[in-house]
Amino acid sequence: MAQELTQVRDDLEKAAKTADDDGLREDIREYVDAFEDYTVGDHEPDHALMDEHLNGVRQLSERAEGDTEEHLESALETAEEYREGLEQA
Repeated sequence: MAQELTQVRDDLEKAAKTADDDGLREDIREYVDAFEDYTVGDHEPDHALMDEHLNGVRQLSERAEGDTEEHLESALETAEEYREGLEQA
């Protein structure tokens, strides 16, 4: 499972690097930081928190285009796979 979180972080990092818009780049960086915390910390997101992250990244994806959008879509796909393995409250 930690591998999936690392992949999400990596895809988000790529999206941030390819974003042309400074505001979009900053918004993506917030999610990079969140997933970085999960990959190096001793805690993992629960189902509700993952839903929140997924909704946020979906909104970013709607604002993005080109490579940035592709990286965000890849991050979403991996994050959704991760969320499916989580127990719901």
